[in-house]
Amino acid sequence: MKIYIALIRGINVGGSHNLPMPQLRNLLDRVGCKDVQTYVQSGNAVFRSTQDANVLSSSIKTAINEQFGFAPDVCLLTFEDYQSIVAANPYPDAVDTPKYLHVWFLMGAANDPDLDTLESLRSSSERYELLSNAFYLHAPDGIGRSKLAAKVDKCLGVQTTARNWRTVTKLAVLADSIIN
Repeated sequence: MKIYIALIRGINVGGSHNLPMPQLRNLLDRVGCKDVQTYVQSGNAVFRSTQDANVLSSSIKTAINEQFGFAPDVCLLTFEDYQSIVAANPYPDAVDTPKYLHVWFLMGAANDPDLDTLESLRSSSERYELLSNAFYLHAPDGIGRSKLAAKVDKCLGVQTTARNWRTVTKLAVLADSIIN
């Protein structure tokens, strides 16, 4: 069985697309996931499955739509792929303040990113790095004040879902606990 990390986009945000975590765990169990664990209310889950990632991602999206009436994008990563994104963090000096370091997980290839616009939106204190499967942003003045953060999807030209470093590392620990 593979270990997966599911990052479900846009749930429990601003009072819309409500999906309680106990119900998400039950839903994941029904689509064949085992040892399901969730973290906070923003659509983070770790589990085991024998299914192919693309098939499983589609099954999760369909099951959420059938039960809750909306079909959020589901970024599904193997634990190995997730670990490589964590290990590739270009800002190890920022991990001590995890609320200022964010990762956008790409749900496809950013084939023609608008790097000029990203750079024009970057404040003098911000740093960012785009890799093939993730976009990292260190925003020491806060993510809520970042003009760049608000435009990442548009500038990259691909759907993403973002998590702060605290959540990123907690999910890695949860996934590791399933192994051990």
